Amino acid sequence: MVEFETIETKEVRFGNNKFVEVARKKAKTESGENEIISISKGFYTQTGEKRFKSGLGFEASKEVVNSLVSALQEISEGLE
Repeated sequence: MVEFETIETKEVRFGNNKFVEVARKKAKTESGENEIISISKGFYTQTGEKRFKSGLGFEASKEVVNSLVSALQEISEGLE
């Protein structure tokens, strides 16, 4: 069984009630622990509760994070 401990989160709100959450987490198992970065998409209910729809996770390394940031910057060139 995997247990997750959230270290830090940042939220980007968009649209009427939607958000993207970027989090740094520790994934703990019987054989040890690893740090991961997760990116999750969700929305707020009418009562203000967070609901998550989908997400992805990847290794928490500078190389992976820097590559992702670079790709986002490149793909967003020309946006207004």
